[in-house]
Amino acid sequence: MKQKYLIINDKNNKQVKIQEYAELSKEMLSLLCEEAYDYKTIKSAISCGTDALISALRTNNLYPPGIYAVKIASAVVELLKSKDQESAELFFDDINLLSKSRGSVVVTEQVEDDPADLDEMLDDNFDEPFEDKDDLQKIDSPLKVDGEDFDDVDEDN
Repeated sequence: MKQKYLIINDKNNKQVKIQEYAELSKEMLSLLCEEAYDYKTIKSAISCGTDALISALRTNNLYPPGIYAVKIASAVVELLKSKDQESAELFFDDINLLSKSRGSVVVTEQVEDDPADLDEMLDDNFDEPFEDKDDLQKIDSPLKVDGEDFDDVDEDN
């Protein structure tokens, strides 16, 4: 899915507005939601760092994935720093997000340089032969079926 985030610096109302658009039909973006944030909240969150700004920007209606949220937060900071820029547009395509996540495989464990001998792994010598074990004995189950409830089944279904 393709998405667009329009970030608007509304100086008249002292607000930052974020509009989220998504491609719901081919080559046509539809407005999903719009959130407005007052300058005081945004500037306070910026002073606390990127994570705080992302937390302030995320709402029940607007909750972009982490990679998008970082770029949106960065665009908000740049927009507020700029004296003449009134808006910023960010375009995202989820197919790029998925392909990036597949390519970033992290190895967490080193592979042994000297693997165990294959014959040792395939060795089927057991401590005790299985055939010599006693047969399984009947296990009494503690679960019981209540006869009255069992008879109440609706047979029409």
